[in-house]
Amino acid sequence: MSISQEVARRRTFAIISHPDAGKTTLTEKLLLFAGAIQIAGSVKARKASRHASSDWMEIEKQRGISVASSVMQMEYRGCVLNLLDTPGHQDFSEDTYRVLTAVDAALMVIDAANGVEPQTLRLLQVCRARNTPIITFINKLDREVQEPLNLLAEIESHLGMDAVPFSWPVGMGRLFGGVFDIRRNRMRVFRAGQERRGDHDEIIEGLDNPLIAERFGDSFAKAHEEIELIAAAAPAFDHAAFLAGRQTPVFFGSAINNFGVQEVLDALVDLAPKPGPRTALQREVQPEEPKFSGVVFKVQANMDPAHRDRVAFVRVSSGRFDRGMRLTVSRTGKEIRPNNVVSFLSQRRELVDQAYAGDVIGIPNHGVLQLGDVLTEGETLQFTGLPFFAPELFQAVEVKDPLRIKQLRTGLIQLGEEGAIQVFRPEAVGGSLLLGAIGQLQFEVVAHRLKHEYGVDARLMPSRYNMARWITSDDPKDLRKFMDANAAHIAYDVVDATAFLLSSPAQLRVAQELYPKVQFHVMREHGGRVFGKTA
Repeated sequence: MSISQEVARRRTFAIISHPDAGKTTLTEKLLLFAGAIQIAGSVKARKASRHASSDWMEIEKQRGISVASSVMQMEYRGCVLNLLDTPGHQDFSEDTYRVLTAVDAALMVIDAANGVEPQTLRLLQVCRARNTPIITFINKLDREVQEPLNLLAEIESHLGMDAVPFSWPVGMGRLFGGVFDIRRNRMRVFRAGQERRGDHDEIIEGLDNPLIAERFGDSFAKAHEEIELIAAAAPAFDHAAFLAGRQTPVFFGSAINNFGVQEVLDALVDLAPKPGPRTALQREVQPEEPKFSGVVFKVQANMDPAHRDRVAFVRVSSGRFDRGMRLTVSRTGKEIRPNNVVSFLSQRRELVDQAYAGDVIGIPNHGVLQLGDVLTEGETLQFTGLPFFAPELFQAVEVKDPLRIKQLRTGLIQLGEEGAIQVFRPEAVGGSLLLGAIGQLQFEVVAHRLKHEYGVDARLMPSRYNMARWITSDDPKDLRKFMDANAAHIAYDVVDATAFLLSSPAQLRVAQELYPKVQFHVMREHGGRVFGKTA
């Protein structure tokens, strides 16, 4: 196939949700229905031998949650699906934000009992800011849930987009009978079943089929009335409006019971966009261009604990990747020839011979590649939009065994470079390393990973700081003067970007008044070169 034909059959999407909405379960079932796995892992049975294929980290298996984004590739109906499972917990929102820069669509999972929850709303705001097309799956219809019409209204009011139902539930909880496929005018009858795919679902054709009314009674009568109301009042599906982020097709089901999964999988193939152009500072990069380009949107340490490896996840932006080809790292100008590039089914890897725009490939390396790095066949490109936010929580870290100080620093540098935590090195000699985070759970995960992946028993202690701002100035002398005057509060992050550590907003206001030529930034982009707004 030509490059354009290969690009046309790619679909790259992230699954997003509030914690416990069933996102990881749906991920597992999509793999099951696409034929990528034969039996689904249980994310609830934490002590069982099976776990979700997308949860590979030991702490994820213990807690039954996702704390790191994972990447899976599968083929379905002639299309290559690149699925990125993101952490639902708000403490890991930075990782999720960076993953959302690498996808062309999002699959939003909503708990039908709880509706649109806070973390879902935050992630959706990120999607809306990028005009990312969103497909919605309302989950857990086999439980007592909110009225579907109320859920639609909530989606529309919170998201500011039209919700267009493609299917509709018949009953809920113990009376859940199945979902009616509005576009195909048929009902798929519900049958509970968790681990294996059922290929013999019962289908009843026609909304006015007396068999449905006879079997499902009042539940179907209510659904029939609501479907007619939707047909009269809801806007028709407009694919262009969906691609622009103004409409979301809505599906109902029960992921744990494999129900409604098939329809979502088909929608991803039929509705989600192929890879589109990517904007670099130098120019717009088209996916069908002959020359390869790609951007590192995630770095993960120790996916293979036996080899202490670091894998850079690269979203291919254009052209074709061939194993062993010469690539240039735009940030450093260094040339690399990756021969052991892999694709993923979570922790399972396969060597990649070729990849095209939209694909996500993993390049094992030893610190050569950082978040935001751009790989090309020689052209210098810099893609924008890969953010790091100023931490809101700080803890000092020391090692209990002084002989393990080298392992502590190695572990923290690697975890900092992958974005799991922000690590600050005080300018003052002898100062303890500081960890900066968005949420408390990040500290717990880092302590766990230091112990189990690096053999370091770390002691985390309270810090006097609760704010950080990256600092720049158009005049290097002004910046140096500020740093000398505030040496006890100056630190450097993993890319040596200079930060000012503070204990209160009042301290920041005083610094801004005394040093008007110094800018204090709440966000930086990769490499420390491009900063966000000041505050």
